[in-house]
Amino acid sequence: MSKGRILIVDDNAENLYFLRTLLEADGYETVPAPNGAEALSLARQGPFILAISDILMPVMDGFALCREWKKDGKLKSIPFVFYTATYTDDRDRKFALGLGADEFIIKPQEPDSFRQTIGEVLRRVGSAPAQVPQQTAEEAVYLRQYNEALVRKLESKMEQLGKTVRELQAEKAEVLKSQKERESLQSQLYQAQKMEAIGRLSGGVAHDFNNMLSVIMSYADIILRRTDPSDPLSFDVQKILGAARRSADLTRQLLAFARKETVPPKAVDLNEAVGAMAPFLQRLLGETIELSWKPGDGLGQVLIGPTHLDQILTNLCVNGRDAIEGTGRIVIETGAAAFDTAYCALHADHFPGEYWRLSVTDNGKGMDQDVLSKVFEPFFTTKETGKGTGLGLATVYGIVQQNRGFVTVKSEPGRGATFEVYLPRHAEKPARTAPPAPAPAAPRHQTTILLVEDELSILRVTTLILEDLGYNVVSASTPGEALSLSQALPGEVNLLLSDVVMPQMSGLELGRKLLVLFPGLKRLYMSGYAAGSLSGPDAPDEGARFIMKPFTIKELAEKVHEALKAPH
Repeated sequence: MSKGRILIVDDNAENLYFLRTLLEADGYETVPAPNGAEALSLARQGPFILAISDILMPVMDGFALCREWKKDGKLKSIPFVFYTATYTDDRDRKFALGLGADEFIIKPQEPDSFRQTIGEVLRRVGSAPAQVPQQTAEEAVYLRQYNEALVRKLESKMEQLGKTVRELQAEKAEVLKSQKERESLQSQLYQAQKMEAIGRLSGGVAHDFNNMLSVIMSYADIILRRTDPSDPLSFDVQKILGAARRSADLTRQLLAFARKETVPPKAVDLNEAVGAMAPFLQRLLGETIELSWKPGDGLGQVLIGPTHLDQILTNLCVNGRDAIEGTGRIVIETGAAAFDTAYCALHADHFPGEYWRLSVTDNGKGMDQDVLSKVFEPFFTTKETGKGTGLGLATVYGIVQQNRGFVTVKSEPGRGATFEVYLPRHAEKPARTAPPAPAPAAPRHQTTILLVEDELSILRVTTLILEDLGYNVVSASTPGEALSLSQALPGEVNLLLSDVVMPQMSGLELGRKLLVLFPGLKRLYMSGYAAGSLSGPDAPDEGARFIMKPFTIKELAEKVHEALKAPH
């Protein structure tokens, strides 16, 4: 006869198997769930004597599950135990117990020790009142604590990513020695493949954290709007928003390296753009470093995002500044260059064609061959700990590659360094763009928006924002649910606001199906990746609009207004 049912929650099948084997051997019946949302649904069908949950999971994590559990009048008396290998900091433990958890167990745990702890938790049932969460009068308190836990996890993930990069750096390919040209080409190809692999890893990490930052920034923005500026809470929330924005800047650098963060390209006169940046760069370099600007004659335009060109110049100049000890000089030059197929066959990162060259030269300490081989890799830095992220030159590399160019570096110890950026020539004249019109106030209760997002935390906060903006919102956590709800609606759906990558089908495919039901439907897609990085079935359709996570309330309001006003 079973001693009772225990709900086990983990997105890892091996962990579920371990818990099921261990608990069923002691006479308990187990019910598995892959995430917090499904676990909450199963728990309300009951009955259970205990819940054991991991923390880091998709859809709804363990912290959110515990918070909902202890707020539920029927579930709060049932003991809740965390069993985690990712959140191991003592502050995470205090936060978990503050949410009302009865125990916090760190993986791995010896089976006998685990059984003993679970037994003690169950024996406490009836002999002591159930754990209840600490009272948090303001949503910002929970948000701040939750944000701190996420930031600790972000730091952990960054350390793991840095470790992965160092492991990749340590791997050396065995090169052929029979022909000098073949040896050089193989080395370049290996480097390009390694950079591409690191880019994919960086992009994936940045995408996941963009989703988490969307929740943090949106709730903080909502609380700030509802708080009097003189209230001390307003200052705390601004600190949360500041930390979240700095984290978003970090993920944008990772996406730029991974070529998953795009800026709409424009025809830009290279000499004019660099000349306009020169005064800013001189102030950035300081009084001890002389900046010399030498524009080439007869240069034309390049097709690039204006902010991308600013990033390239700023990062290269800052790198040169940091390489100079005391006084020094940095020279920026432009010129023309062309490469044929024979030359490019020996240089894997080069492409045949005509280019405009942008070079930045410093008279700093220079670099040896070992440093040169790693200079564009993310998180690689020769600076002291805490003095740099190691993403500046990696960002330059990613931006240049994204704009169909390439970048080279020449340096020797004691002889400074020269970075040369080659961007394809563009013949068209720059198009004139009208200044953006300010977005008018949102209509009140006249427009229906179908919101589809598989991350429940993002779904909830985006629904709240849209309702505050005055829209009628129909929310769905899956494409299938969205189709069912839309078919049951008595009226029209005016706008689809959907995530791109979801289970069952992509947001783009959902939009195509809904167009059959609502021919006049406007579509606005959102993702932790930039629109330009989405391809194949995930590429936005012509006529659809896109917003990148994380976004502010103002940015979302403007994008929704633009989508609704766009012609069919």
